[in-house]
Amino acid sequence: MEQHKTHEEAERVKTLLEKYDTIDRETEQRFQFRNILPEEADQAARIEEICFPPNEACSEKMMRERVLTAPELFLVAIDRQSGKIAGFLNGLSTEESVFRDEFFTDAKLYDPAGRNVMLLGLDVLPEYRGQGLARAIMFQYLRRERERGREAAILTCLDSKVKMYEKMGLEDRGIAQSSWGGEQWHEMICKLNM
Repeated sequence: MEQHKTHEEAERVKTLLEKYDTIDRETEQRFQFRNILPEEADQAARIEEICFPPNEACSEKMMRERVLTAPELFLVAIDRQSGKIAGFLNGLSTEESVFRDEFFTDAKLYDPAGRNVMLLGLDVLPEYRGQGLARAIMFQYLRRERERGREAAILTCLDSKVKMYEKMGLEDRGIAQSSWGGEQWHEMICKLNM
C-alpha cells in the first residue's frame, strides 16, 4: 500500500513538473524571472506592504536581511516594459520540515544546503493580478528548486488561499503550528523530489 502511494506521489510530481516547464508565451515575453538584486530590497519591502496587512507583512529591515542572506531563494518577476518588480516569491532553505514563525523573523535559520524551502511570501502587485503571474512565479520557483535537489517547498496560507495553492500543486497539511500575525494558517507542501 505504501509503495503504491509513493508511486502515485511520484507520478503527481512528474505531472506538475511538466507544468512548471511551461510558461505561456505572453507571460514569458512580458516578464523576466531572476534573482533579486541587493538594491531592489526596498522595492520588495514596499510591495510587501501593499500585498499584506501590517500584522502579516515582512518588515523593511527583515526584507533587507532576506535579500542579503539568500538572494538565490528570492525570485522576482520584472515587468520588461517598466523595469520594475511586478511580483516575487522568497524563501529560506532548511533541514526542517515543519513551518514555524521564526522563519519569518530570523534569516539565520537559512541553511544553504537545506533539503526544504520555507516559502515566506508570494507577492503580486494589484495591477498584475488575475493574469497568471502568481502561478508563473510559483512554477518557476518550484522548478528551479527541484533542479537544485530540494525535496519540498512548504508555506503557510490563510483559509481563503488554500484552493489557489492547491491549483499550483501544493497539498494542504491542515492547520499550521504558525500563528504569525495573530492568524490561523494552513500549512501546505509541494514535494519536489522523491
